[in-house]
Amino acid sequence: MWSSFSTVITGNIIHVCFSTRKLNNSFYCVSAATHTNPSFEIPNYSLNSVNNNTISTSIITTTEKIEASNSNNATQELGKFPISTPYNEEVENAVKIIEEHLKVHRSWRSDSKNNATCEDGKGIYVYDLPSKFNKDLVGQCSDMLPWQDFCRYISNEGFGEPISKLGKGWYKTHQYSLELIFHSKVLKHPCRVYNENDAKLFYVPFYGGLDVLRWHFNNVSNDVKDSLGLELVKWLERQVTWKRNLGKDHVFVLGKISWDFRRTSDSPWGTRLLELENLQNPIKLLIERQPWHLNDVGIPHPTYFHPKSDNDIIDWQLKIIRSNRKNLVSFAGAARDDADDNIRSILIDQCSLKSAGKCKFLNCSSVKCYEPESIIELFVESEFCLQPPGDSPTRKSVFDSLISGCIPVIFDPFTAYYQYPWHLPEDYDKYSVFLDKKEVREMNVNVVERLRNISLRERENMRRYIVYELLPGLVYGDHNAKLEKFQDAFAITINNLLERVSKFKD
Repeated sequence: MWSSFSTVITGNIIHVCFSTRKLNNSFYCVSAATHTNPSFEIPNYSLNSVNNNTISTSIITTTEKIEASNSNNATQELGKFPISTPYNEEVENAVKIIEEHLKVHRSWRSDSKNNATCEDGKGIYVYDLPSKFNKDLVGQCSDMLPWQDFCRYISNEGFGEPISKLGKGWYKTHQYSLELIFHSKVLKHPCRVYNENDAKLFYVPFYGGLDVLRWHFNNVSNDVKDSLGLELVKWLERQVTWKRNLGKDHVFVLGKISWDFRRTSDSPWGTRLLELENLQNPIKLLIERQPWHLNDVGIPHPTYFHPKSDNDIIDWQLKIIRSNRKNLVSFAGAARDDADDNIRSILIDQCSLKSAGKCKFLNCSSVKCYEPESIIELFVESEFCLQPPGDSPTRKSVFDSLISGCIPVIFDPFTAYYQYPWHLPEDYDKYSVFLDKKEVREMNVNVVERLRNISLRERENMRRYIVYELLPGLVYGDHNAKLEKFQDAFAITINNLLERVSKFKD
């Protein structure tokens, strides 16, 4: 499967579009007003008749042709990222909206260094939903992915089977298992309350990602795909706790990307769950957010590492900081030869044929990338890990590389910088290298040589920051974890949610 990204300007609306085989190669667009009015509405639609030759093939901040009246060709800076693209004030304002939303998200961050902040006596209420909204979906796991036994990967409350080769705390966790992991951990959280009147936050344990996934390879109507989400809305509307604040103090955790819940009317892919009017108020936590929706918040993809104690984290930190990184660069991925906008083939060529042994390529067209041991071993032995966009801008591999101490090389700011304001710092230079994907596509940069020129001291500083500052907050600890020195990704998320709801009620 492959995807390409496009930007179209029409009047006062900017449309960021992407095409993927998931959508039968039609263009799926999300649109946003280019002014700074926070009350703007965001329509979605599909551009099935758009000519590929007349629109750009990149997201806003990369260097592409944009349909606009301004034809200034000088190198400019859009947001925080230098580009050499013709653009106008409308595009700049659209990016400013994204960055303003990220500032709001960061303002919700809790200052607490504890794993639970329930001092005011208010906590988290977990709805006991009818089983059709979660447990029954897990029961259909054997029919979800034709090429693998999906049940193996979401067993053990979402962690999957243990990986003995990697040691304690390592599991074959699937990238779509976030819903199960989060649900299990919330049920055991010290802030959980059983009286809804004692709650400040209401968690809705709907496995919407599994609901989407079960229809991926089944020929059913859109009405069938949307039916469970509509039933959930009706169920929530009957709850007094929902009516109290119209869902503003509610949170959903969805284990797939936002686009999978924003199906256009003429597309066969996904559901319209997040397009439903009654679900605009709650916070939605996703592995990939929709950049112009303030209530979409990106949280880390689940990795394979789920530490149970502080010592598990410390032992792993020491191991990877001392690792012999014999590869300057590595890339785990597959070519997308039929995708004009994709830079993967160029990266593979530079890595395999022109790197003089400095870059190692793991071909994911084989089964090796389904083996966590192969991925982690490669990343632990590499200084830099290439992270081009895949079917969508984000990649689970970014988090796999970070927890392995491998510095991610980002080619599109939507891959990480515009996604995870609670778990990654605003200063992306501390933990990553950004290279403009148009520069790569036009063969203006040799990626391996560019990375080779980064000094050993810079690499070491970045790696120490990744390993000691970021890593603990990027992993989801064991369901029975007892972490005292560290906050994992789950603890950070819960504390920030409680902080956000406290500010809302003020």
